[in-house]
Amino acid sequence: MARVSNRSFLRLVLTALFGLSMVSGSGVMAADAPLKEAALEFNFRQVIVFRASFLGTTPEVRVQRARARLNKLTPSQKVAPIEQDPFVFEGVTGIGLRIENVVLFSVLAGDLDPDERLSLEAAAKRAAAALSEALRSESAQPPPDDLLKDIALTLLATVLAIALLWMVRRATLFMVSHLQKVIERGEGTAKWRLARHGVSLVHRLSQLVMVLLWFGVADLWLTFVLDSFTRTRPLGDKLGSFIGDLLGDVGAGFLSALPGIATVLIILFMTMAVNDAISNFFVAVKKGHTRVRGLHKETLSATQRIVSILVWGFGFALAYPFIPLSSSDAFRGLSVMFGFMLTLGSAGIVNQLMSGLVLVYSRALTIGDFVDIGGTVGVVSEVGVLSTKVIDSRNEEVTIPNAVLVGNPIRNYSRLSGERGSLVSTRVTIGYDTPWRQVHAMLITAAELTPGLRKTPSPFVYQRDLADHYVEYELHAYMDQPLDRVPILSALHGNIQDQFNTYGVQIMSPHFVSQPQDNVVVPTEKWYAAPAEPKP
Repeated sequence: MARVSNRSFLRLVLTALFGLSMVSGSGVMAADAPLKEAALEFNFRQVIVFRASFLGTTPEVRVQRARARLNKLTPSQKVAPIEQDPFVFEGVTGIGLRIENVVLFSVLAGDLDPDERLSLEAAAKRAAAALSEALRSESAQPPPDDLLKDIALTLLATVLAIALLWMVRRATLFMVSHLQKVIERGEGTAKWRLARHGVSLVHRLSQLVMVLLWFGVADLWLTFVLDSFTRTRPLGDKLGSFIGDLLGDVGAGFLSALPGIATVLIILFMTMAVNDAISNFFVAVKKGHTRVRGLHKETLSATQRIVSILVWGFGFALAYPFIPLSSSDAFRGLSVMFGFMLTLGSAGIVNQLMSGLVLVYSRALTIGDFVDIGGTVGVVSEVGVLSTKVIDSRNEEVTIPNAVLVGNPIRNYSRLSGERGSLVSTRVTIGYDTPWRQVHAMLITAAELTPGLRKTPSPFVYQRDLADHYVEYELHAYMDQPLDRVPILSALHGNIQDQFNTYGVQIMSPHFVSQPQDNVVVPTEKWYAAPAEPKP
């Protein structure tokens, strides 16, 4: 290290005192105020980063004063060598940089970056080299021929960039339109219909790829243009290094995430294998190859879904810590948001889910059963986790929430049919003047003549009530097809009317003032009065 002369030391002291006086005139900074780093840049080049204060001067003020001194340099001083003067002043160690008699700034020990582990001399040497390059770039002016050449290359690069952008856009539009035409020429199969719905997704993805390609072309063009001129070359270097660092960070992040991604895939693959084995087990139970006590045919599907959900939930719980960025604040915030939304909206859903489980495991109904639920009579077409769908006699699909099903009685006409068949019944009220044995015989005859009702077991009649004015009879018969309950009952009612009309017995409860002289019946010759036509 060169020895400091008395003249240089005196010049440095005077400069420091001058800076101190300027600080005193502008106000004293708080002693405990946190310091903020400040970078000194000149001609788009970073020279040094100030991190410490000097004689009460903050890094920001040091940058302002250094830049003011650099702007006052003459052309001859900008090409002069930069001298380094080490000093120790009031316990502060540093190296001053000067050109001739102008002290530009000082590199202090507090300005050193602890991560770089540079010595004070090396930091001052690096700052002097950077400052020398920045000063030479300002003073050096390219020849007119080189300037014209740079402008011509810039214009050529601009034309090429515009052509590339146009080609990217045309290629993207051509690919999307060609794909859409291919899909439209399809034969209308389910495969092509599904692909037609994916055209919008492909279009959005192509727009994203086009924007990325445009950004890449624009970055290359701007980097080339800035690097072509001496004054803006540092900006081009920074832009190029930014893209390189960005791609490097993306690549490094992808490589660092590969072990976690591989672990997640292995865990999910094992989870899928376990779920497939469980599915095969339930399939064997459904086909009757395996019997397990407690597993019923009606509850197999629901039990399989519950076990599958538990298996996949356990697998995702194991894989979650290995997902890239799973420990980041953004991922945690997203998890908290979804948890909050689930908490707010889960009360009704959980109620329906639990009601669905009660419905399934009570085996109250299954798909295909003919049921009566709170006045809704029809065939069960779907038993879901949240609701049950019933198709009524008018071919209307009625959706009933599971919570409503649990709170209402369910009449299942198909469950106990078995070998005897499903029981169906209907009631009539006849006056006391008609022999009950005759009523029984007519009702049984009507049931035997009705298609869809079984002759074995035989139909039978109960006298349910002996009211003040009439007797209430109830006919019971068995059918093989519970889903045809409504049309069979309609045919049975028609046969009952025919039987009672044939034997002159009126089907009318005597709630009237006086009994007519003749029974109120339809004569046989009028059974097919117009527009009715007799059946062949």
